[in-house]
Amino acid sequence: MKTILFLLVILSMNSSAYDDGYAYNEDTKIFYVDYGPADASPILLVQGLGGQLTFWPPELVKMLQNNGFRPIVYDNRDVGLSQSFEQYGRPNFLWNYFKWYTGLPMQSVYSLSDMAGDGIAILDKLQIEKSHILGISMGGMISQRMVYNHQNRFISYIQVASMAKVPDHTTLPRNELRKIIEDRSYKDQSIEERVDKSIRLFEILSSEGASIDREKFSEEVVKNIERSPNETGFSRHLQAILADKDRYDLIREIEVPTLVIHGKIDPLIPFDEGKKSAEMIPNSTFLAVEKMSHLLDPPIIDIIEEPLVVYMRLAESL
Repeated sequence: MKTILFLLVILSMNSSAYDDGYAYNEDTKIFYVDYGPADASPILLVQGLGGQLTFWPPELVKMLQNNGFRPIVYDNRDVGLSQSFEQYGRPNFLWNYFKWYTGLPMQSVYSLSDMAGDGIAILDKLQIEKSHILGISMGGMISQRMVYNHQNRFISYIQVASMAKVPDHTTLPRNELRKIIEDRSYKDQSIEERVDKSIRLFEILSSEGASIDREKFSEEVVKNIERSPNETGFSRHLQAILADKDRYDLIREIEVPTLVIHGKIDPLIPFDEGKKSAEMIPNSTFLAVEKMSHLLDPPIIDIIEEPLVVYMRLAESL
C-alpha cells in the first residue's frame, strides 16, 4: 500500500524516478529516490523539519536535471517511508520548553549527527564517492554536520535558509508562525486541521510572487499524510534541533566550497544568521535573495538557477 501511495505522489510531481530503494545507517532504514541520470554529477538534497522527499518542488528537480545534475532525494528518518521512531512517543513539550528556556541539557531520541549519517548511507549505497549537497532549513543543519564529518565526500555545499545556531529566544519565529509550529509539535490534529495549517504555513513561508492552488495543494497534503501517517516525527525532529549545540566552531572548519543562499524576508530563520554562516565558513559565497522567504518555490528557483549552477560547476573545476 505504501509503495502504491508513493508512486501516486511521484506521478503527481510529473517526474519519473530513475531508481529508488532503501539505504541503511546501521539499523535505521532510509528511503531514497535517485532521479538520475546515473552519468550526471550527483547532488544530494536534504529536507528540513518534518520533511518528506515529496516536499521538494518538481521544478527544482527538473532544473537540476536540465543543467546536467543528478538529484538524489530522501525521506528524513522518522517521516515518509523511512524508519519511524513513533514507539518513543511525542516529547514532553512543557518539560522540554522549561529545560530549553532555563538552559538545561536536552535529550533526543536521535541526533543531527545520526541524521547526517543517513545521507552518507545513501551515497554509500549508490557507490557515489563525491557529490554536491544542498540542505534547506533543518536540512542545512544536518548538512553542516555531514559535510564537516565527511569533507572528502563533497564537491560543494549549498546551504539554504538555515543557520549554525541552536534556536533561542532571539531566533525563534514570532506570532502565528510560532504557534503553528508549537501546535504541530505537541497537539494531535485532525486531517482537516493539518491541511488548513499546511496551507497557512505555505502562505507564510512562500516567497513574493508565489501562488497556491488551494484545492490542488490540499490534495497533495492529504497524499503526504497518507504516505506518512506517523505525525509525531515532526516533534522528534524539533527535539533533535534543540538538543544539538551551536555549530559555529564546526562550520569554521568546513573547507568544501560553500554557497549560502538566504532570503531577505525569511520569517523562520533570521537573515543575519544565514549571513553569519557565510562569514564563518572559509571558502564560501553569500547569495542574498530579495523576494525570498523560506522556501525554494518556483519564483526563487528561477532567480537562483544561474548563480547556483555556475557555482557548482566552478566547484567541480577546482
